[in-house]
Amino acid sequence: MHISWSIVDFLSRSTNHLKMKLILFFLLTFFWISIECIHPHPLDPLTRSELNLVRTIIHKSYQTSTKLNSITFQYVGLEEPDKAVIQSWLSSNTKTKTLPLPPRRAFVIARFQKHSLEITLDLSSRSIVSTKLHKGHGYPMLTFGEQTIASQLPFTYEPFKHSLSKRGLNISHVLCACFTVGWFGEEKTKRTVKVKCYYKKGSANLYVRPLEGIAAVVDLDEMKIVGYSDKHVIPVPKAEGTEYRASKMKPPFGPKLKGIAVSQQDGPGFTIRGHSVSWANWVFHLGYDIQAGPIISLASIYDLEKQKYRQVLYKGFISEVFVPYQDPTEECVHRRILFRFRWYSC
Repeated sequence: MHISWSIVDFLSRSTNHLKMKLILFFLLTFFWISIECIHPHPLDPLTRSELNLVRTIIHKSYQTSTKLNSITFQYVGLEEPDKAVIQSWLSSNTKTKTLPLPPRRAFVIARFQKHSLEITLDLSSRSIVSTKLHKGHGYPMLTFGEQTIASQLPFTYEPFKHSLSKRGLNISHVLCACFTVGWFGEEKTKRTVKVKCYYKKGSANLYVRPLEGIAAVVDLDEMKIVGYSDKHVIPVPKAEGTEYRASKMKPPFGPKLKGIAVSQQDGPGFTIRGHSVSWANWVFHLGYDIQAGPIISLASIYDLEKQKYRQVLYKGFISEVFVPYQDPTEECVHRRILFRFRWYSC
């Protein structure tokens, strides 16, 4: 039986990763629950209940009889109020703390019947405010589901089976994952991913045993292989010496480290109230977005001369970081851009 999964699942198969994911899940769940009970700020990210409401509203409006044509969510986030509205709310609440929050809205990028939709919802009225068909460059982020399906396609593709047979490889030990193909200035291209495969037999360290020379291109809308190449036969690296899991290796792993302790006798030097953070002479709002990651908004520093806070940043986040890796070959380009922001969220 062959095995395949998307790149997200690909990176989380080890026991240590599973333990870490469980710990992070419980910590984030506690943090989410603790701040969902209150809404102190209009820039707070959508809560769990708001996300569920978004899903309910969208599904009621875009019902289909087939799973293939069902709507998929590529992005869901807060539709922020205009800057002037935020500044007015801040000014009023600094003085009287009586101005109600601006209406809560959500912005959704969805894929429906091979089209990208930009949908704005009003959460208070539980209605769709606007829907726009995206016609410009670019496509929405990849979803876990479509990557999983795409990574399984090579196993029923005859040219791929022939390539494995030519190399004397057993298909039951092959695993595949999806990588973005990049965008190189074409006016119009299909929504595709490149599928690369690895040989698992004898090693859990999959990335060191790639099936070089073989690559498949999958059209995500048609969900079929539209391009395939088997350029050259390169021997698969040996499995010996590739183990990296501490549970499978014999200690010691190096000199024993000395212990370290961190102490805060007077408590932490920061205060968190909802999503608002106070630290030293700084105050700021900390949000999160699936594309941009952590977002720092309304960062202000206390001006000792004027005896009041002075705003120095309205909004800031890291986005669209590109690192040139200096290897122009096709096999390396699509692997390296895996680490760019926004392709697979942040």
